[in-house]
Amino acid sequence: MIVRDFNEIIKSERDRVVSDAQWSSVRMLLASDGMGFSFHVTFLEAGSEHTFEYKNHFESVYCMQGTGSITDLATGETHEIKPGVMYALDKHDRHTLRADEELIMACCFNPPVTGTEVHREDGSYAAPGEGEA
Repeated sequence: MIVRDFNEIIKSERDRVVSDAQWSSVRMLLASDGMGFSFHVTFLEAGSEHTFEYKNHFESVYCMQGTGSITDLATGETHEIKPGVMYALDKHDRHTLRADEELIMACCFNPPVTGTEVHREDGSYAAPGEGEA
């Protein structure tokens, strides 16, 4: 059994707290935990806009707090994001996420991330074993 306290992670486990321009993510589960997925709590700053395309990962996201929108860049369709809304990037969808208010999101990645990934120029993470940049 794995039990982790979010409040303890943010105080001491800096290798599990990842950030970039206008967002931060607390990695509660990583690939090294052997669960087959990773679980994160991600914070996106109010007024920020992010374009991602996880070519090597599937992601599901549940909004716990805040408001914003997500646009599927293949179709142009935009959906409201608010508490209780979940979206799943089941086709490695290129998308733009906008935070009108600070968004607090619970996220799962498959395959799991290691905690050292950085977004590449195209908005993706490297495939497992491909390298981190």
